[in-house]
Amino acid sequence: MKLALLWTDIMVWFLVISLLVWSRVISRSPQVKKQWHTIFKSSIAMASAIILLFYLLFTLLDSVHLRFSTTPTETKSEKVLYQGDIVSLLDLLFAHNIESTERTYSAPFSTHEYATSIVVDENGVTKQEYLPLKHVGNGDDIVDKSIFAIFIGLIIGGSLIFVHIVWRKKRGFKSELPWRTAYLTLLSLVVTFTWFYMLSYHYHVLGTDKVGGDVLYQSLKSIRTGVLIGILTTLIMLPVAIILGVSAGLFGGWVDDVIQYLYTTLSSIPGVLLIAAGVLVMQVMMDNNPGWFETTLERSDLRLLFLIMILGITSWTGLCRLLRAETLKISQIEFVTAAKAFGVGKLTIIRRHIIPNLMHIILISVVLDFSGLVLAEAVLSYVGVGVDPTMHSWGNMINQARLEMAREPMVWWSLFSAFVFMFILVLAANLLSDRIQTVLDPRNKS
Repeated sequence: MKLALLWTDIMVWFLVISLLVWSRVISRSPQVKKQWHTIFKSSIAMASAIILLFYLLFTLLDSVHLRFSTTPTETKSEKVLYQGDIVSLLDLLFAHNIESTERTYSAPFSTHEYATSIVVDENGVTKQEYLPLKHVGNGDDIVDKSIFAIFIGLIIGGSLIFVHIVWRKKRGFKSELPWRTAYLTLLSLVVTFTWFYMLSYHYHVLGTDKVGGDVLYQSLKSIRTGVLIGILTTLIMLPVAIILGVSAGLFGGWVDDVIQYLYTTLSSIPGVLLIAAGVLVMQVMMDNNPGWFETTLERSDLRLLFLIMILGITSWTGLCRLLRAETLKISQIEFVTAAKAFGVGKLTIIRRHIIPNLMHIILISVVLDFSGLVLAEAVLSYVGVGVDPTMHSWGNMINQARLEMAREPMVWWSLFSAFVFMFILVLAANLLSDRIQTVLDPRNKS
């Protein structure tokens, strides 16, 4: 077994480490600490943050990829051969769902296939029957299994809450944060996931798709794609938007003219056309160089990375225009004028006066753009210029469900599952951004 590093895995873990270091640095500032403390005084913000962390946990589990050797070698001199498939920790966790593939569609918690099939009985009579599924129980003990799963979930969730309470008392934290809301949200998520996970050994909790794949597993695998596109695309476009927006507003003159011309020209081109052109160019390049990839996953991962870069290049113009306008206003305020009069350099003015007064706009835009990009991935995959069709994503699930909705009887659970997982993620991000805007906006005197 060896660790297989994909490009997106490296970016995800680098981002997580950077956020931990950044949170450690800003925790030394009493003012910043007080602001974030005020943000999480809201029960809605606290619950939204717990939900986002839960999604991030699944992203990290799906961002550790391994390759297993085909056969154990007896001597160290022999060359180790590895399997063609790369699996993540999430794949290992749901290995039973990957192996228990059915023949075709089945509804959630069903014991038989969703559509009838032609069978011939012992007497040679042809008839239509609902064939039983191969990898589910008989359905008689679902209540007992559900009660046991909920009980296990309560134990796990209660243990986590107990450990956190002990840690809080040990550190002497006496804050006014809504810990009761946080604990209830965490307990609900742990119990729900435990119930889904334990019942997935006996049933297809969210049904199966056309080729018999488990929809619950597909929905959880799609979390990584949605979160990566939302976070990494935002971080790619953020430095470009900040540097160009602040420079245009503060320096003015020909610098402002060039930057305005740049983002006006880019905004006039439909984003879908730019994305489609970039994806098609990348697709041709990958088709002409098949030796770049050892596995299908590496190929789809490179396409995902290129899609993230294309989205980042095409989505910075709105924030850049906003930061330019705000910088023009801030540059006329008395403390900036005084700093210029005392001969303070422009880079120092940007670092000490401009950026701190733009942080509320930047943070709000980051969260809102995250929500928009998660939805954009679904739309782009639906029209065929998104992620690779072999990669799990909510957009691909919705695209496949488009044809399933026209069936009779209608197959609704694939679309429903993708919608619910995407809706919860986007709603939590939007609610948290509203609270951040309320607290960090300097014009809000409440």
